[in-house]
Amino acid sequence: MSNTGRPGVSGLIYFAAIFCAGLYFIFSAVQGEMGLFRRAEVAADRDQLREQLDALEIEVARMENLTHRLSDDYLDLDLLDQQARDVLGAMRSDEMVVR
Repeated sequence: MSNTGRPGVSGLIYFAAIFCAGLYFIFSAVQGEMGLFRRAEVAADRDQLREQLDALEIEVARMENLTHRLSDDYLDLDLLDQQARDVLGAMRSDEMVVR
């Protein structure tokens, strides 16, 4: 007997397997470990970390400037006076403190 009128069970199984594999790959491409959503999260994290790096580089440059101004090669007396007052809590007799 020949069943030429309808597809066989093996054809349905083959179609279902191909369909499921396609769904799996689409899901992985969108939401998998290396998918589109994860890529957007990584890009957002990268931008946030880059902003933090920029802020830290500005802070390092400021600290390097202050360190250079207090070094043996170049001594800024005003900065030294300010630092001594901050650390020691000292003030001159002709100054007033406003809180």
